[in-house]
Amino acid sequence: MALLSVIVPCYNEEENIIPFYEELTKHIGFLEERQIGLEVLYVDDGSRDGTVAKVKELRQRDGRIRLVSFSRNFGKEAAMYAGLSHSRGDYVVLMDVDLQDPPSLLPEMFSYIGQGYDSVATRRVSRKGEPPIRSFFARRFYGLMKRISKTEIMDGARDYRLMTRQMVDAILSMQEYNRFTKGIFGWVGFETKWLEYENIERARGETKWNFWKLFLYSLDGIAAFSTAPLMLASVAGVIFCILAFLMIVFIIVRKLLFGDPVSGWPSLVCIILMTSGVQFFCTGILGQYLAKTYMEVKKRPIYLIKEEI
Repeated sequence: MALLSVIVPCYNEEENIIPFYEELTKHIGFLEERQIGLEVLYVDDGSRDGTVAKVKELRQRDGRIRLVSFSRNFGKEAAMYAGLSHSRGDYVVLMDVDLQDPPSLLPEMFSYIGQGYDSVATRRVSRKGEPPIRSFFARRFYGLMKRISKTEIMDGARDYRLMTRQMVDAILSMQEYNRFTKGIFGWVGFETKWLEYENIERARGETKWNFWKLFLYSLDGIAAFSTAPLMLASVAGVIFCILAFLMIVFIIVRKLLFGDPVSGWPSLVCIILMTSGVQFFCTGILGQYLAKTYMEVKKRPIYLIKEEI
């Protein structure tokens, strides 16, 4: 019998553990018809509430429940990687526990897998319920990534994705420490079908992703899947060198022809501030790539497990 692994990353989601399970079980009747077994793998990302206790309670009701619990909070990217690593299914699906990823889509997703697709991914066609400024910058980020990266990163893409074991193994072969899974999905390739749906607000609790965390996450994505910022820094350096040379020639010629002394300290200060700002900006870009390299060469584990059931 084939097996479906449902990977559910969790961080302080005590009140969503059982509601998610109950909603999931409403929509998996088609698995029995297809002779496909089920395992639900909750990955606890170092929660400080009763998340682990709730999963253990659920385990008493259903032996198909599994748990991997981290020693501390390593982040959602690490949780997804751990889930993929510990999954045993011929098919694997990533889902958020807050019910923003509707289990009702699973039958349709499996129908496309049956048509020969290696992956069925989901994307939101609206951002109803999100703060307007967050939605604005999110769309700008995806637009920027399309321009500067060769990897396909779809606007509104969710981590909610059904994959074959072949694609999961390809993702696991990418053992980089600084992970940006949305980019990794696109980089490994494979034939993907996109499903669109209206945004669904989380059922309970508060989101763990504030604006600042999303901003840092976007920087990770840019550094991981594009070298365009490095090229930008190089081009800016060349442009300012040319401008500086032209200004030197202009000042020398003006002095020789008109004997006019160099004057205007306000303009000089503005120029210095502008060039210094560009230099710091370019140094910051280099620092981002250097920091990512530093974390990679240390070869630290992506996560540490405290408990596994």
